[in-house]
Amino acid sequence: MLQVKIKDDAGNIVGRNIRKIRKSRHMGQTALVRELQLLDVDITREALVKIERGIQHIQLTQLRGIRDVLHTTYEELLDK
Repeated sequence: MLQVKIKDDAGNIVGRNIRKIRKSRHMGQTALVRELQLLDVDITREALVKIERGIQHIQLTQLRGIRDVLHTTYEELLDK
């Protein structure tokens, strides 16, 4: 399976939005990762921390899973 990585060239907008939306849903990082793994999304808590900090690129499958688990939209995740 081809893994597409998304580079956030706008200053970690995606990572900050994931964190903001996750916190607004009162969900911890461990809980989010657990839900993603139940959907067969390959992610660890350490990877999520790096994504939220803008240290690691997010994979398309991870972004799709986060969108689904957090019941949000791509627009909210990618909005500045």
